[in-house]
Amino acid sequence: MSRRPSHNRYAWALAVLWPLGVSSGHAAEPAERPVLKTNRWQEDWSVLQNPALKTAPLDDLKYIPLSSDNPDSYLSFGATLRERFELNDANGFGVGGRRRDSWLIQRLQAHADLHLNEHWRVFTQLEDARAFGKDTIGGADQNHLDLRLAFAEYVDQQTDHTLKARIGRQDFAFDLQRFISSRDGPNVRQSFDAVWGDWETENWRFIGLASHPVQYLDGRHFDDKSNSDVAFHMLRVERLIGGKNELSAYYGLYEERDARFLDAQGDEHRNIFDVRLGGSSGPYDWDVEAMVQSGSVGSKDIRAWGGGSRLGYTWQSTPWKPRLGLQLDAASGDRHPGDGTLNTFNPLFPNGYYFSLAGYTGYSNLIHVKPSITVKPVTDLSVQAAVGLLWRQTTEDAVYTQPNLPVAGTAGQGGRWTGYYDQLRLDYAFNRNLSGAVEAVHYQVGQALRDAGGDDSNYLGVELKFMW
Repeated sequence: MSRRPSHNRYAWALAVLWPLGVSSGHAAEPAERPVLKTNRWQEDWSVLQNPALKTAPLDDLKYIPLSSDNPDSYLSFGATLRERFELNDANGFGVGGRRRDSWLIQRLQAHADLHLNEHWRVFTQLEDARAFGKDTIGGADQNHLDLRLAFAEYVDQQTDHTLKARIGRQDFAFDLQRFISSRDGPNVRQSFDAVWGDWETENWRFIGLASHPVQYLDGRHFDDKSNSDVAFHMLRVERLIGGKNELSAYYGLYEERDARFLDAQGDEHRNIFDVRLGGSSGPYDWDVEAMVQSGSVGSKDIRAWGGGSRLGYTWQSTPWKPRLGLQLDAASGDRHPGDGTLNTFNPLFPNGYYFSLAGYTGYSNLIHVKPSITVKPVTDLSVQAAVGLLWRQTTEDAVYTQPNLPVAGTAGQGGRWTGYYDQLRLDYAFNRNLSGAVEAVHYQVGQALRDAGGDDSNYLGVELKFMW
């Protein structure tokens, strides 16, 4: 029998990276240096053609000129390492005998960004994601070395518009990533084999894409493939209002062969209509999104809806800059099992940490009310405390966890009250390369979950991320 790795092994990467952040501090760096981003392909290192800006170690690898005549022809390398220790004392609320577990997840990425000229580039990223010491390893937990991104891009920037086109393996996320995300919370991010095009002007943006999500396999290295059973296509328009407020709308088509729901099974053809308004004015900020879905699953018609909002007020001139926030979410559940209509909302490609990293809450059949307070006690430290209150939209459908999993024994049983959770999260940037986060969640289950065999649940996550 194989031995479960000791928890002492979990700390090796944290112990190595932590001193880097503590000792480095914030060096005085030119403001022109690019900001390191979660989506590394969005960075632009062409500014390092100015030798005066090469102030960090290994900057010669961030901008390698390929032509003496064209500074837009260059090669850039980068890497990201994320380590997160997680503990969950009642995974899935403990339903089905699932017991306490703790583990370390590790994600290592390395990329090369080749710019042929001001129009063409090729971006490639490799990813190795591993889970150490986890009893049950899911599809988003582990994927040994594989090709995560590999796309060619064409950009034509004119004075009054910009045309962009990409083809290949890529990722994309929209808005707050409620329904279409790059899935950065779990260990394995979501990629798509896609064709993408957009046309941008000062105030307008038009986007079209056709895609298949990548199917992650962990049998051997470089075995991931395009998932021919699932397709997602979109036409989207965005409009800037008042300078920094964005109004957007899109039509999407989601298709899946042999999809399975509690009250339907068969080929899924889901039409998606979405509208969103996000922005800020003075101390106020807001993000409001609504979606309706139609179509069919097998012989049943789809009639589903969902939406959410995040509203906030920040005291900018007050010490710690407190922000008072309120998050509201709702999504339909199946009201009448056995009839000819499926009302269960499909959250598509959800951002798991939109609620929390714990994964206790899925975006189907729910009503969610979450007040929060966020403060910044010192520079680069953010602390958020929140309470989430949860109900089912209908008791005829199940309680759902991430990504869209019904909890056994809850459909048609018990009341609407699901429970509540307390959340505390700290984020700190040690320097421009190293960041850390701690998140703790306590979920107090309602009677419907308790009757199904569920228990109160606790989650703890401790994360370090190094980016170069």
